[in-house]
Amino acid sequence: MLNKNKNIVVTGTTGQDGSYMVEYLLENFESRVFGLVRRNSNPNYSNIKVVLGHSNFELAYGDLTDSHSIENIVRRIKPDYFINFAGQSDVHLSWEIPQSTWEINTTGVMNVLEAVRKHAHLCRTYNAGSSEEWGDVIYSPQDEQHPPRARSPYAASKVAARQLVKSYRESYKLYVIQGTLFNHESIRRSPAFVTRKITLGVAKISKAFKENKDFEPLELGNLDSLRDWSHAKDFIDGVWRMVNQEKYRSDLGEYKNETNLTILSPMLREYVLSSGENHTVREFVEKAFKVAGYEGVWINGGLDEEYIINGQNVVKINPRFYRPAEVSTLLGNSTKARIELGWEPKITFDQLVKEMVESDLCTS
Repeated sequence: MLNKNKNIVVTGTTGQDGSYMVEYLLENFESRVFGLVRRNSNPNYSNIKVVLGHSNFELAYGDLTDSHSIENIVRRIKPDYFINFAGQSDVHLSWEIPQSTWEINTTGVMNVLEAVRKHAHLCRTYNAGSSEEWGDVIYSPQDEQHPPRARSPYAASKVAARQLVKSYRESYKLYVIQGTLFNHESIRRSPAFVTRKITLGVAKISKAFKENKDFEPLELGNLDSLRDWSHAKDFIDGVWRMVNQEKYRSDLGEYKNETNLTILSPMLREYVLSSGENHTVREFVEKAFKVAGYEGVWINGGLDEEYIINGQNVVKINPRFYRPAEVSTLLGNSTKARIELGWEPKITFDQLVKEMVESDLCTS
């Protein structure tokens, strides 16, 4: 157990990853967890409703793009851990708001690093990286050595953040890392992401079938994009192992109880978390409808392709959902995390799709 006097800041608390991390920490450790959120006139706390009354949880208000607010939070809390899941994570949207994406994902990370450097030098800091950084991949599966080949403003912002993390770690001997997380989903995923868009669409169409009502088909972009999808819950434990890696890595056994983080800093490693499988968007669609009790057939092709169930078109292609620069395939090699950190995913792709669809069917 962590000591009760440990303070942990988690950003992106109301989002998918941040909310799962808060729950994980409160369930497993006796530490004070501060969930960082931006002030909003209409806040949505649905993802953290189960922890809002927890005695070891406290909301903290701040904004990554506001260096003063981040510095004030770090100065006040003096965190032992700062886990950053906040960000503009919608790849498609990053083409529409590239400057905002950069300010949140890159400048925001610099603000965190500066605050930690000044006021909490012994803080263990994690920043969420993305497989999108590798973009137009040159080999598969992709491991920690794959070079950055960003194909979107979002991916470029994550590549830049990784370089900042590396610079601060090497220059100031901070315990700071940026892991590489492949696609990960859950019932808490925003509808802006294709997986949740599909499961919500399946639930809506299923209800229309049962009630014999009209419906609009689900509109998607590139059906043949290959992604490495995992459940977000599986990645939370992996992230925690990354920021405590001397407790898991056999080559760092003599440093297991080391409190001088400047000694550990040069030996830190960054890791890939992934399922090691990839699936097309088309396959996700098929499995999602099958969970709801429907099987269909694809007809036509190209931009005219449709998915037909009960004689009706339930999916059609909309060219506006294609990216200006497509990333055709992402497949992660998480061997190093599995061997060195003892991490492994527990939820399969089929289980993930089933959970998401059944949840949306219940609430539709």
